[in-house]
Amino acid sequence: MRIYGLVGKTLDHSRSEEYFRQKFNNEQITDAVYRNFAVKHINELPDLIINNPGIAGLNVTNPYKVEVLSYLDEISPEAGIIGAVNCIKITREKEKKFLKGFNTDHPALRETLKPLLHDRHRKALVLGTGGAAKAICLALNELKFDFKVVSRAKNNGDLSYEQLNAKILTDHLIIINATPSGLYPDINSAPPIPYECLTPDHLLYDLIYKPEETLFLKHGRKAGAKIKNGLEMLHLQAELSWSIWA
Repeated sequence: MRIYGLVGKTLDHSRSEEYFRQKFNNEQITDAVYRNFAVKHINELPDLIINNPGIAGLNVTNPYKVEVLSYLDEISPEAGIIGAVNCIKITREKEKKFLKGFNTDHPALRETLKPLLHDRHRKALVLGTGGAAKAICLALNELKFDFKVVSRAKNNGDLSYEQLNAKILTDHLIIINATPSGLYPDINSAPPIPYECLTPDHLLYDLIYKPEETLFLKHGRKAGAKIKNGLEMLHLQAELSWSIWA
């Protein structure tokens, strides 16, 4: 039996296990299972693989997308550019294991963002500086967008939240949330941006999909902006992961 799964710190919000369970059932894949592996620290990864000898592939979610790099034997060129991994392929020869890391977040974000774009959408704000945000930055580079990274700490990104104002939001009509702010069960929080400056010209994309409409997206809908959650991105990155593993 081949084992695939998701590694993260807290996984109650994830729908990956449900998605793959339905996929395996629909496609009559009977020799594979997908499980959640919650670990308190990424240094538990080697033991997890040893204790589950059938593991052939893993997805990695926050906060381990960057920390996991030191446990891999090789990473794909795209993952190297991003500096973060969310998919690991595990192969074995006798008792030797080989772990190769990939990033399926960036093509999934890029392809699900494209249909939403208008000619006026040329500049973006990326909220967050973690592994998911790094993938977004590569996707925006490939789409030839100008963008700024926004961080709580003034030295971590191009801008701090305190620096955001009406002029910056007018210039940057795409706003992508790559932070955990608003993620279940913390559904009453949202990134601290000046929501009163949002307009119907804005596009708000939240990588979170539980809840389906975060407070961040509710603010966007109230302003008449186009909004999208991360569920389609999850599905696409899951299929891209499967294409790597299978």
